[in-house]
Amino acid sequence: MSVLTIAYAALFYAATGVLVVGLVAKVRVYLRTPAPLKIPTTPAPTTTTGVALRLTREVVLFESLFKSSKWTWLFGWMFHAALLLVLLRHLRYFQQPVWTPVVWVQAFGTYAGFVMAAGLAGLWARRFLVDRVRYISTPSDHLHLALLLAIALSGLGMRFVAHTDIVALKAFMLGLMRFDLQPLPADPLLLVHLTLVALLMIVFPISKLLHAPGLFFSPTRNQADTSREARHIAAWAEALDK
Repeated sequence: MSVLTIAYAALFYAATGVLVVGLVAKVRVYLRTPAPLKIPTTPAPTTTTGVALRLTREVVLFESLFKSSKWTWLFGWMFHAALLLVLLRHLRYFQQPVWTPVVWVQAFGTYAGFVMAAGLAGLWARRFLVDRVRYISTPSDHLHLALLLAIALSGLGMRFVAHTDIVALKAFMLGLMRFDLQPLPADPLLLVHLTLVALLMIVFPISKLLHAPGLFFSPTRNQADTSREARHIAAWAEALDK
């Protein structure tokens, strides 16, 4: 077994561990954070079903972002929708046999990479061209966008410029899942792509990119507007009363 294969196997095992442990730890913090006030953003639903529908619209359509900034919504939705297709397409590297829905999405996932890159470019351009956004942008904001764009471009490069041995790559990925290491192709562009993906997995739990699960724990979104019907008391306040 080559040193390269062992090194990248160790890298992805470590990155997966950081990602999983980091996500669990962060979600645990979200669960334990008290919500002492009833603060849903109005107009807010008054029923649990309404809250579920509101969260669904936020996750699928980015409803609040659409209301606040149409250009940001367009580029953001382009990126996230294309990312979903790209991730579904990549599931073929972790399945044998490949599920039929994953086979169907292959053609769409291929060209979704271009849409993903375009959405990221638009979001990054916004941080330079819009004064108020440029003012609040930090180096980490630019680095996150650069990392995501580099992943998209390196992936497109492997698909349309410098092809790699996808059969060997799939064998390597399946081997990781089965703890049976298989040789990893030594193509430079592939190694760059995999390194960037591993880096993303490592920084994801400790970065602003973690807004995805955070949405479901936001009291402005997950609370029903029932302040007149029922008094809202945080769990820690109830404990003090007892």
